[in-house]
This record gives sequence, C-alpha cells and structure tokens, in this order.
Amino acid sequence: ETLETLIRQAENYTSILFCNTYRNMALEATASVQELFTDVGLYLFGADINPDEFVNRFFDSLFPLVYNHLINPGVTDSSLEYSECIRMARRDVRPFGNIPKRVMGQMGRSLLPSRTFLQALNLGIEVINTTDHLHFSKECSKALLRMQYCPHCQGLILSKPCMGYCLNVVRGCLAHTAELNPHWHAYIRSLEELSDAMHGTYDIEHVLLNFHVLVNDAVMQAHLDGQKLSEQVSKICGRPIRTATQSPRCSFDGSKEKHGMKISPRNDEETLANGRKEFINSLRLYRTFYGGLADELCVNELAAADGLPCWNGEDIVKRYFMCSSM
Repeated sequence: ETLETLIRQAENYTSILFCNTYRNMALEATASVQELFTDVGLYLFGADINPDEFVNRFFDSLFPLVYNHLINPGVTDSSLEYSECIRMARRDVRPFGNIPKRVMGQMGRSLLPSRTFLQALNLGIEVINTTDHLHFSKECSKALLRMQYCPHCQGLILSKPCMGYCLNVVRGCLAHTAELNPHWHAYIRSLEELSDAMHGTYDIEHVLLNFHVLVNDAVMQAHLDGQKLSEQVSKICGRPIRTATQSPRCSFDGSKEKHGMKISPRNDEETLANGRKEFINSLRLYRTFYGGLADELCVNELAAADGLPCWNGEDIVKRYFMCSSM
C-alpha cells in the first residue's frame, strides 16, 4: 500500500507538470503518464516486464507531443500517421539527449531492490503462515495432554506445570520449528542489508518523486534544439499534412483534487525510507523467534512462575526454582 501510494503521488507530480507548464499537451500526455506508472507498479509487484522498455515507450510517445506543440506549434494538429512517424524517429534523432538513458538507469537501479524487497516480504509472510498451523505428532500431543491436564485428575485445576517440565515438553514438540531459527535469522539479516542499500540512486522514493523534474528537463532540451530537430524530422517523415483542430487543454476540477490530483506537502518523517527503517527495527526483535518460541510460551503462558507451586509431571512441588549457571 505504501508503494502504491508513492506511485500515485509520482504520477500526480508528472501530470501536474504538464497541466501547469505544458497545458496544450497535458490531456494528450495523460495516457502515456498513466501507462508508465502502471508499468512501474506491475514491475514492482512481480510482472515479467522490462523497465527499459516502458521508459522508452514513454519518451517515444512524448516526442510527437513536444514536436507538435512546442517545436512546430500551432492551432492545428498533424495527422496520426505523421505523429507515428515522429514517434518511431525518436530514438534516432534523440530529442531528449541522454535523459531517457538516465531515467532508465535510475529506474533500473531503484526498482529492482524494491521489487526484491517486496518478494522477500512475501516469502516471510509465507513462512509465518505455514508455521502458524503446526501439526503435532501423537507423542507430542500426549505429552502436552499430560502436562496440561493430568493435575486436573487430582483436583488441581489451577496448577501450572513447572518451568523445566514445560520447557522439556514444548521444546520437544517444537524441535522442527526451532530448526528454522538460523534460516529466519539469516533472512532478517538479508532484509537489513537490502534495506540499507536502498538509498541515493537506489532509493525508489527519490527516483519516482523526481521523475517529473527529468521529464521537464527533457522537454526543455527538445524545445531548445527545436530548429535542428525540425530539420531532422522533415528529412525522415517529410512535411506534416495538417488538419485544423483545437488542442484540448488541461483543467483542474474538484473531482481530480479529491483523487489526489494535487501536490500535497510531504512529511519528512513519513518517508518510505523511515517506514522501512521502523519496520526493520521492529523485525530485529524477532530474530530468534523460532528458536525461542518454546521458552516464550512457557514463560509467558504455560508454566508456573518461579517460586510458586507447580506440577512436575507426577506431583505438585511446593516451590520450584530454575537453576542458573554462575
């Protein structure tokens, strides 16, 4: 959900750039902007698509708009065939310089770690869900039954098992689960290392929320090189056949603002990096979760506290203390 919100915000930033700065082409650019950020989301959540390809598609579709509205402007519109020729020519004439290549580099470096991080989280969820429904052996079930309910036969309904007795039984029942502990510990350490590496050019938040800045730089560069680009396009596509049409303009209304079509102030404490850091810090508390699960159950739920009467498997012991090594 956090990533989906980030993607929507980055898309809004880009849409608002067109609406505020390039109003003549804003509505025509809407589909391309939406497609780009849809592809970003699909890639992050595991789809088999290539970031280089969807970045290239975006800049391919942007060039005809820039050419028709900024380089060769007017109240008329070129034909669809001519616009398609301009789109196909983009990679040859390079109207945006090295900016598409920069965007591809930034997207590639930042999206892959986040995609991997999400896949790792899903793996962790799968492990937790799998171990949430354990099937105990018959021997374990009998041992738990004796530990919990044999005192009841003697009318000792409120008694709890002694700590040592509880640990022996529950550790035996959870032996297979405890084997997960070194792998779980390594999993959390890997998440920590991956999270630590996701900064700078590898920080998806920085890359996506500044994408509109690079788009603006790309449009401005094409505008400045307009004369040269016009000559190059004329050689490749010929002169445009124009039809008299008015370009639709972008306009804000209340419904768009309700759907987040505005730039809202960002709280520095609510960044994706800070949220990820808090999550990792909380996860560290559970590094030894599977190895210490039996102890946790006995100490917090099943066994009697030190110094209290308890059931040792045969009888009630008046006072029981766990021995600690000096």
